[in-house]
Amino acid sequence: MSDPSPSVTLWATYALTTGTLSVGLDSAGYEVLSRIALALACAGWLGAVAHALLRLPRPAWRRASAAALTWVAATAVTGTGFSAAGLQRPAAALLALAAPLWAVLLVAAARERHGTVFLRCVATQGLAVLGATLAAAESVAWLAHAALTLFWLGLVLYCLALFRFEPRQVAEGPGDHWLLGGALAVSALAGARLLSAGSGRLYLWNDEDHDVLGRVTVTLLVLTAVCCAALFTAELFWPRRRYDGRRWATVFGAVGTATAALAVAAAFDAPWLDVLGEALLWIAVAAWLGCTAWTVISTRAGARTGRVRSRARR
Repeated sequence: MSDPSPSVTLWATYALTTGTLSVGLDSAGYEVLSRIALALACAGWLGAVAHALLRLPRPAWRRASAAALTWVAATAVTGTGFSAAGLQRPAAALLALAAPLWAVLLVAAARERHGTVFLRCVATQGLAVLGATLAAAESVAWLAHAALTLFWLGLVLYCLALFRFEPRQVAEGPGDHWLLGGALAVSALAGARLLSAGSGRLYLWNDEDHDVLGRVTVTLLVLTAVCCAALFTAELFWPRRRYDGRRWATVFGAVGTATAALAVAAAFDAPWLDVLGEALLWIAVAAWLGCTAWTVISTRAGARTGRVRSRARR
């Protein structure tokens, strides 16, 4: 696998964001809306696959990129949506598909210094979320322990990415710099799902392990909130009004924060956090709708411009 075209990355990021939204809506109890979002995520996932297959013969596919991990993360999150819908076999199939690709792509493009460097963490934690969700649904202890290993690995990858990330991207980034907060959000979501898996039919963690995992998860959620608030403030000081497909990573940060808050609220039985998470969820829905409209308008404008240039050449 290799460096995807902008269209592949756009479709994959759309699927990742919409799949995460589906998980959040399901956590909030909006089952119908969650299933609609899951169907849209599947469409985005298939769109990414179709665009990728069209580019397979090209030499550019020989050079791997961290952006290819977007597709792995989207696959894992879509699988989590299937599991939440009670469809465990498709969820397990997507896990079986994403895991080996994750292992191959994990070492991709070590030179990157912009927002996509955090995709190693996002993809790893996405697998942890899916593994923990499936472990709880199917009562499979080894899968939960594997997900816990991925969770800790994801945190290490986040720290490594933080050293490579260029701080000026906060002021200049086209949208994917929000993965700085989105990666924290999906990490908090993974921790919450692991806590929930251990409090069900499975006995996974002793009291000490549960306390450590709980403290780390809460810390991750707090860091997510602080990071997203800082990124939003930066957007006010350095507004970027031109459309870029990487803005879907910005929406992913908002959606991931809301979904993580709802998952942590469920894991700790915190009603106040559940109310806050649902409020954040509707803000994320508004951001998702706005970015969808922006994408459609920009795509149509680009198509019209392309037709005009084509006629001018004749």
